[in-house]
Amino acid sequence: MTTTAADHASVPGPGPDNPGTAASGKAPEPVDENVWLEDIYGEEQLAWVREQNSRTEDLLEDAGYAGLEAGILEVLDSTDRIAMVGKRGDWYYNFWRDQQNPKGLWRRTTWESYCTDSPEWDVLLDVDELSRAEGEEWVFHGATFLRPAAGEPYRLALLALSPDGGDANRYREFDVEARAFVDPAAGGFDLPTAKGNVSWLDADTLLVASTAEGLPRTASSYARTAVTLKRGDSLATAPRLFEVPEDHMMAVAAHDSTPGFERTFAVDYIDFFNRTSFVLRDGGWEAIDVPTDVNVSAHREWLLFRPQQDWTLDGTTYPAGALLAANFEDYLAGRREPIVLFTPDAHTSLQSWSWTRSFLLLNLLKDVSSEIRVLDPSRPSGNADGGWTATLLDACPPLHDVNAYAVDDEDEGPADGGAGDDFWLVATGFTTPTTLMRGTLEHDNLEHDNLEHDAAGTSGVVSRHATVKASPSFFADAEYEVEQHFAVSDDGTRVPYFQVAPRGLALDGQNPTQLSGYGGFEVSRTPAYSGTVGRAWLERRTTPAETDGDASHSRGGVYVVANIRGGGEYGPAWHRAALKENRHRAYEDFAAVARDLISRGVTSPRRLGCVGGSNGGLLVGNMLTRYPELFRAVSCGVPLLDMRRYTRLSAGHSWIAEYGDPDVPEQWEYIKTFSPYHLLKDAVEYPETFIWTATSDDRVGPVQARKMAARMLAMGIPNVWFHEALEGGHAGASDNRQAAALQARSQHFLWKALAG
Repeated sequence: MTTTAADHASVPGPGPDNPGTAASGKAPEPVDENVWLEDIYGEEQLAWVREQNSRTEDLLEDAGYAGLEAGILEVLDSTDRIAMVGKRGDWYYNFWRDQQNPKGLWRRTTWESYCTDSPEWDVLLDVDELSRAEGEEWVFHGATFLRPAAGEPYRLALLALSPDGGDANRYREFDVEARAFVDPAAGGFDLPTAKGNVSWLDADTLLVASTAEGLPRTASSYARTAVTLKRGDSLATAPRLFEVPEDHMMAVAAHDSTPGFERTFAVDYIDFFNRTSFVLRDGGWEAIDVPTDVNVSAHREWLLFRPQQDWTLDGTTYPAGALLAANFEDYLAGRREPIVLFTPDAHTSLQSWSWTRSFLLLNLLKDVSSEIRVLDPSRPSGNADGGWTATLLDACPPLHDVNAYAVDDEDEGPADGGAGDDFWLVATGFTTPTTLMRGTLEHDNLEHDNLEHDAAGTSGVVSRHATVKASPSFFADAEYEVEQHFAVSDDGTRVPYFQVAPRGLALDGQNPTQLSGYGGFEVSRTPAYSGTVGRAWLERRTTPAETDGDASHSRGGVYVVANIRGGGEYGPAWHRAALKENRHRAYEDFAAVARDLISRGVTSPRRLGCVGGSNGGLLVGNMLTRYPELFRAVSCGVPLLDMRRYTRLSAGHSWIAEYGDPDVPEQWEYIKTFSPYHLLKDAVEYPETFIWTATSDDRVGPVQARKMAARMLAMGIPNVWFHEALEGGHAGASDNRQAAALQARSQHFLWKALAG
């Protein structure tokens, strides 16, 4: 029997005895019969979870599932995958998981060895062995090195280890030469598990923002203060360095140890899109004077600015999504004449940037295909805005994602035999396995005063790059083609989407089609190779039993990625178009893509399903409740769904800038229109639904998924399934085995619903 918990306590509706009602100035709270499930680790609650898990596993883990999971795990465990590396000093570091090492190895090698087919790896830490020795299920979350003295090798690092895959980490000092943790009894740093960040100030001092040992936290569950921690001292007694108000998102402190440009910074993250940055001067914090929605970053002598909204400075307006530069000291001294490095247009947006020793790499999207420009600070462009000479990097095929970033900007330049102007190129596409290339940037032979500019205003930089590693193909990618289409949303906006399908696709509306999206926080969905999607969806074939016994109708799946508003595909304006009261635009865009697929004959509502996680889980939750007629199945992962109480759950308070504050009556009026938990109705034929989450997710948390499933089950809605991984954090998995199981459940659920 399925437990619905009808007898459990609930949050009452509006009334004089309810402090959360309009009488207190807050928006009224609807009745919530499932509030008892908010006790994440309660025995009764976990018993409900196990019951649902068992029920779902009985449905999904059939004979077909076992082979599917094994095929996905083979992809994830493949030893032919590219071992991506990061350079520190003379070594190239990598973290690696495979079948023999499910929790992973932190290791390093030389460049010469890395270039071979079988590099010789120097294993620094075996996380599986550590977990067995300490009786803790550690998940490796990265390493932060101490900059050594000139001429010395990198030796000491702080390792971030999560006990369950969540966002809270324990930071422990590690000696890479001794291949061991530095003993806390001998003064080694060992910080309690908590949310926060850590930065080296010097060999004996850390800057720590943490929620551990009684340090205050914000309403968003992140660190409110940063402290200066000396060896041998405790966080509880360490002197406070920086503090933010409780209703702000979090405090961060970090030290830039670049020789000649040593600076200490702090950031008051007000919310996801507003912050104030400070630099420590003469014992006090000096704010970098920009609007809070202008992102600031420092590199050597430069300050870079990227406004989220149009920024008017001294009578000149710089558009949202532009990139500007100014000399660091000049700007702080009051000379405010920024150089324009990039200006967005209707098709092109800036996604990221990276400094080499002498150049600045810009990673752009032009209608969601990559473009890379190299800027040369030593050569003005001659334009009125004083920009730098730009060169297009010839490395970006259409409908691909290509990213360039520095190998080691603090190394010597190529003239001195160093890697300072070397860069990595990582290229991928839906049917193109990932390729890793390495290149070098150099000034050309033209004299500064005799530069010739082409029509794009480019000249001045010579780039050479070559392939270092290439991932294998995990499915018959040559049999599939990638197309880009544009759907028209309700307000006339053209919304791009990618379609990956077998060549010669029959446009008869009968193709099982999986539509994926995100649409939030200025996150872009770009082309990317996925052996998992290839094997688990594109290469799946309907059986004669699934096609009324007609084997000639056997067909594979179609995979679609929608680039809806709320994302960052066209820069900040594309994101802001779906904020708060305009959230419906993201959902209208996604529904428009679904309708376009149907009208083009790619699929039909009977054969169309959607999948999304986190904010994407909220997206598909709204497809379930607002557009049930368009979909046969919905796979909803680690989702936001209860938008009335989301600010009180896990890190939810930090997302008010994205969705709005449900406690404010005027804002709840629009938020409730996209709160799936409150949009469920009787007598509606809903799509088949699979809701999945993780107990240890300390970002969104498992609560909203639990409550949505419980309410749907109590309403008697058929074909509702729930699964909660007991570890794995917001990713839902802490090793490849868990990741394979998670992906297999979602893919198998969709296939059973859509191909039958």
